[in-house]
Amino acid sequence: MLTVLLGLTGAVVYGAADFLGGVAARRLRAVTVAAAAAAVGLVPLTVGIPVVGADPSGPAVGWGLVAGLSGGVGVLLLYRALAIGPMSVLSPLTAVFAAVVPVVVALVRGTSLSPTAWVALVVAVVAVVLVAAVRDTSGARVTPAGLVTAAVAGCGFGGIVLAYDAAPDGSGVAPLLVARGVQTVLLGAAAVVVAVRSGASGPAGAALAVGASGPVGAAAQTGGTVRVGRSARAGAWSRRVVATVVACGVLDALANVCIQAALLAGDDPSTLPVVSVLNALYPIGTVALAGVVLRERLTPVQWSGIGLAFAAAVGLALA
Repeated sequence: MLTVLLGLTGAVVYGAADFLGGVAARRLRAVTVAAAAAAVGLVPLTVGIPVVGADPSGPAVGWGLVAGLSGGVGVLLLYRALAIGPMSVLSPLTAVFAAVVPVVVALVRGTSLSPTAWVALVVAVVAVVLVAAVRDTSGARVTPAGLVTAAVAGCGFGGIVLAYDAAPDGSGVAPLLVARGVQTVLLGAAAVVVAVRSGASGPAGAALAVGASGPVGAAAQTGGTVRVGRSARAGAWSRRVVATVVACGVLDALANVCIQAALLAGDDPSTLPVVSVLNALYPIGTVALAGVVLRERLTPVQWSGIGLAFAAAVGLALA
């Protein structure tokens, strides 16, 4: 029960972080927002050391590096996928792979699930697709390159959960700190490259999720790609935008803490697949905030996905 509660909490917080990142990406390049949010996330994790501890052992640092590389590469590949294909197809595909990869790994390890858990996991994956489904008016076509890139990006996000699960139980926030540091460097370097290539009048880039491990993102729900002119960029870093980016980074870090805590909450081998699928439900938080804050109407398909998600959560709690 605690595992399910922490997993759902992490997913909702991830969704909130992605929503804020998507809002900020209306004024700034998405990769810039991602890099800044990753850097901000180091602060609450550092502050949390006296509370939950941090044991920088070799395995903790090693798995933190794996999580950071996996998440950073996942974000960059997702940017690439959504630049060459329709968001309505590739975003849900990424989320599905993020959910399924840890499940497959757990099954290969010999984890057995009850029939109730199996049904709940399948329902949750369907819910991910439905909640993340958005209209795409760009006219972009589905291509093999886009599909493969989105799938690999999803594997990267699933790799974060696998890495946190493999970290030693007593490592505290050490793996999270290492992962966040690696992501900050990777995304920061990417932001510099994009800024240099695009120049003073370049596009803002795809406005999509900026959570370090939340792949689909708020801009899919909040207006899609936004191009920013010189006058807009001149005042892009307003107080409101800075506050939004800071909140995004803090919430994303807290979501990582929730996911790691969920993985450590139980000794049952089924914990890994359950947490991975619950983690992929983060679009619920994104679309809910888009509806409340931006007054965006959820489609019947998304409402059905939300209903299935809660049904799946109940099923997992009872399994």
